[in-house]
Amino acid sequence: MIVIALLLLISIGIAAGFLAAFLWGVKDGQFDDVDSPAKRILLDEQKNKQL
Repeated sequence: MIVIALLLLISIGIAAGFLAAFLWGVKDGQFDDVDSPAKRILLDEQKNKQL
């Protein structure tokens, strides 16, 4: 029974860590721009053709 409680606490701690990392990324604006990464590969391809 102690093992189940220990694993539960560890899993809650890991989940809290992932949630904190996600919220930190949202706060820093990492997920704000969803359009330009899709277009960036096209622009890089055009730059490589010019070289």
